[in-house]
Amino acid sequence: MAQANAYPLSLQLISVSGADKLSYLHGQVTQDLNLLTDDNYLWAGHCSPKGKLWATLRLSKLNDSYLLLGSQAETDASCRELKKYGVFAKVDIEITHHQVIGILTDDMTHTSEQLGLTFAQEANACTFAGNNKALQLDSQRLLLIVEHGYTLPQGIALHTDPTPFETASILAGEPQLGESSIDEYVPQMVNLQALGAISFKKGCYTGQETVARMRYLGKNKRALYIVKGQAAAHPRESELEIQLDGDNWRRAGKVIHQAYDSTSQDYYALAVMANDLTDASVLRGKTHPDVALAIQPLPYSLEDN
Repeated sequence: MAQANAYPLSLQLISVSGADKLSYLHGQVTQDLNLLTDDNYLWAGHCSPKGKLWATLRLSKLNDSYLLLGSQAETDASCRELKKYGVFAKVDIEITHHQVIGILTDDMTHTSEQLGLTFAQEANACTFAGNNKALQLDSQRLLLIVEHGYTLPQGIALHTDPTPFETASILAGEPQLGESSIDEYVPQMVNLQALGAISFKKGCYTGQETVARMRYLGKNKRALYIVKGQAAAHPRESELEIQLDGDNWRRAGKVIHQAYDSTSQDYYALAVMANDLTDASVLRGKTHPDVALAIQPLPYSLEDN
C-alpha cells in the first residue's frame, strides 16, 4: 500500500509583487526570470555585488507574486538586501506567513491524487486547494506552500521531526545556507550551476562579474559534497578535516547543512570543500574526530547545466 509522510519545515518565503517585479528581480538573481511560469519552479542564487551568496532559493509564482523559498537565514538576508534597492522600483517585498510542508512518498501519483494536485505535462509546480502551491522536487518528494489553517488529507501522516525529509534533501545535493554561511560562497561553490540555477545569457545582475569569471576563467576551486558517517549522537559539525597521511590531518572545508538519524545513527552533511577531492578521501569531523566520514555520490553532474 502506498505510503506518504509529511514533515513541517523551517523554510521561509519572500513574496515579491508590484508592477516592476519582473524587471527588478531579474536584475537581482542568477536565474533568467523569463523562464519562470505558473507551472514550474526554478533554482536561483541571490548574490552580493562581490558575487557571494546571500541565499540559494527556489523560485515559483503564486497569483501575481514571485515566491522565493529558502532557509530562514537566507530569506532574512535576501529580503533585507532586496528591500534596500527596491525603494527605487514599484515592488512590494515581504516575508510571507505561509507554512512549508515536506512530503515523502513511495507513490507520487497516488499522493498527488490524495492532495488534489494536478501537474501539467513536463511541469513541476501547480496551485491546489485554493491559494496553495506544490513543488514536485523529484519522484519521491514534494514541497507544499500552504496558508495557515490548511489540513492534510487523511492517509498522509504528519510527523514533528523533519529529519527524514532533511536527509533526502542532503542526499539530493540541494544547498541550504545557515547563518554562518551567508555571504561566503560564490554560486558554483555550492553546485548551483548543476541545478540549472545560473543563466549565463540573461545579461546583468548583481554579482554577475564574479559568477562569470568563475565559469570562463576556471577560477572556482571548491564544490559541494555529500558526506555520511556513523555517530552515537548528533555531532553538529561546523568544519571537516581530511587525512593527508598517517595521523596528519588538515582542514578540508565547512559544513553548511546536516542531519542526524538517531535510530540508525547515520549522520549526513553537505560540505564545501576543494573540488578535486575523490571518493577515496578520508574525512572526519573537526570537533568530533572519532566520526569518520565518506564522500557519497552526487545525483548530478557538476558541469554547467
